[in-house]
Amino acid sequence: MNNFFKRTISGVGFVAVMLAALLLNKYIFGVVMALALIVMMKEFLVMTCGKDYWFSQILSILAGTILFVLVYLYRGFGFPGRLVILAFVPVCILMVNSLYVKDKSRFNKFSNLYTALLYIAVPWSLLNFAVFGPDGTFNGILLLSFFVIIWGSDVGAYLFGITLGQKYGKKLFPSVSPKKSWIGFWGGLAMAVALGVALCKLGFLPFAVGHCIALSVLLNVAGVYGDLIESQWKRHYEIKDSGNIIPGHGGLLDRFDSALVAIPIGIIYLVVWNVLFV
Repeated sequence: MNNFFKRTISGVGFVAVMLAALLLNKYIFGVVMALALIVMMKEFLVMTCGKDYWFSQILSILAGTILFVLVYLYRGFGFPGRLVILAFVPVCILMVNSLYVKDKSRFNKFSNLYTALLYIAVPWSLLNFAVFGPDGTFNGILLLSFFVIIWGSDVGAYLFGITLGQKYGKKLFPSVSPKKSWIGFWGGLAMAVALGVALCKLGFLPFAVGHCIALSVLLNVAGVYGDLIESQWKRHYEIKDSGNIIPGHGGLLDRFDSALVAIPIGIIYLVVWNVLFV
């Protein structure tokens, strides 16, 4: 099987799983997103820590998973919000465990165990605020629209970048991602706004057009930073992909790097403007 067909089949499978998680019911959403979180944290920790601190890596992943599940139960099933503090139990064990690190020369790797929580688990847990209403009603259309805008802007940036950016455009952030150009950025922004307006007109984004445009701009800009942040990690550790769980596409962290920054920013925008009632 050549690389094109491998990428196509795995890409279709990925999209199918995402649609099932966002459109079927809250139970599938919970299982799929919790598993995705575990995989992304594992990819990040393997990239940054390797085989060091394997027990602490488990504690970090456990803390992130507990946080997501508790926020999920709080939003979707009415569990007491105060139970979220239970996620800090493995974090406390993790902190105590740091005292017993024998090889202090590799101690700097230990901080990545906390970074995984802040970089992946916390923003991923906020997805629950996009799919559950105040009464626990599940609706994944808003989150699906977020992903459409984020990934659509990536496509726009890529198309503009390869056709015009490499020849005429200045580089966006050459020290981190040499191939990204300003022309690609503006192309991605235009695609994001076009998709945001289209989703608004179709009723998938139930907000005023002005809010949809502002939201699209924020998702695009934040998504670019999310992409650059992961590129910086990969460049530092000299790897091409975070993993290989999606054949031909890399790891889950490669697919959700933009969303980890963009979606929390989008949710915050809607909450601040009292558009999304939480």
